[in-house]
Amino acid sequence: MSDLPPSGPTEPVPPASPGVPADPTRSTPPAAVPAPAPGHAVDPTAPGSPTPTDPGRPAAVADPAVPAQPGPSGSPAVPTQPGVPTQPAAAANPAVSAQPGWPTDPAAAAHPGAAANPGGFAHPGGFAAPGQPGGPQPWDPYRADPAGPPQGWTWPAGAPLPGAAHPLPGQPYGWHPGLDPQDPLVTPPHAGVGGWFSRCGGALRRGWRQLLPIMLLTQTVPAAVIAVLSLAFAPTDQPVSGPDGAPVLPDGYFENIFAFYGVVLLAALIFGPLQSTGWAAGTWVVARQAAGEPVGVGAALRYGLRRALGLWGWTIVASLLITVGACFCLLPGLYAACAFALFGPIYLFERQEPIGRAWRMFHQRFGMVLGRVALVMCALIAAAVLDGVLGLINQLAFGVDPMGAPGTAAGAVAVAVVGAVLATPAYLAQLVGLVAAYAEQRAQEGPVNAARLAAELG
Repeated sequence: MSDLPPSGPTEPVPPASPGVPADPTRSTPPAAVPAPAPGHAVDPTAPGSPTPTDPGRPAAVADPAVPAQPGPSGSPAVPTQPGVPTQPAAAANPAVSAQPGWPTDPAAAAHPGAAANPGGFAHPGGFAAPGQPGGPQPWDPYRADPAGPPQGWTWPAGAPLPGAAHPLPGQPYGWHPGLDPQDPLVTPPHAGVGGWFSRCGGALRRGWRQLLPIMLLTQTVPAAVIAVLSLAFAPTDQPVSGPDGAPVLPDGYFENIFAFYGVVLLAALIFGPLQSTGWAAGTWVVARQAAGEPVGVGAALRYGLRRALGLWGWTIVASLLITVGACFCLLPGLYAACAFALFGPIYLFERQEPIGRAWRMFHQRFGMVLGRVALVMCALIAAAVLDGVLGLINQLAFGVDPMGAPGTAAGAVAVAVVGAVLATPAYLAQLVGLVAAYAEQRAQEGPVNAARLAAELG
């Protein structure tokens, strides 16, 4: 059996005498031991009792379940452990006197016989009852900062923490507050090329029904027309070697060359606004579908028409810069093509300084942008290789001058159209790849999501 006395007081002790409530601002003298019950002497050697060498130590008030005074069996009181806060005096236990330094309950002071608070705890200093709002619990043993939030309080879900440069709890390293890791268009900074591929695939799955007719109308048709014009105006006479081994140009060779490139360039300029309409319309579809907004082919083309002239103008500027780089050598032209690859999305979303902004964005995160653009260019190179193979088949099947006879002309035109149609997936890859790459770069600069990008399109 346990040596502890039974719970609860065994002998009646007179309650603390009522009086004027204690003043919290008044200096508190050294704590005194509560007056003993009649017939009981105070043992100065008992644990928890103040001694002459420890005048500042307050009297320890034990839990009502374990009385601090010895019971009938003579068991000593349980001493107060150092470092463990004690509970304030319980108003329901008349054997425990009020603690010095705690302000007393004014209601209790005015009415000495008033009933104690249910649960046996007093409310020193105006603290709320346990489990009720209104303030921290005064007897919280884990409370370290009285000015901090109460125990059990957590940061609201989704709310930005102080200091936006730090990631949210539970988010990956490098994550900006305000970014959604599940955003269908914006690739998180930590996701890498896998996240970019995932956004590209999601954009194609969501919008291929709208993007395919837009690309066929605005990209495939112009490409097929230019291919047929190339067949019609391509020079048929080739340079030959003379008796001395020197090349001999046929009559009108340069005229035919200039006529060929002139017709192709003129067709490209004429179809430029139509192609720009398609790029703008496709970007509108990708962004709005990622934001969960309704889209349609007609609405997309109407938006593309509003942005076509501006985008076409900047396309001419970028094409001239790439051509100048290619004139020096192939490598500078290739470098310029990669550096200015994002000018289209920059113009559509920001509508200012697309060439300079694309150049800075490319060099600020050189490896990342170069990798994304190189993957897009791989799709375009694959389409160009396929077109070259079909051109070789066309020449082998229908001769050097296929337009000289109606039968061969029809076959050559059919092959050229098939080549343009087979290049349509490359146009889709170029569109979604560059838009996703631009959104990823925006996420590197600060918090952004698909809804904001869709709103920026206007």
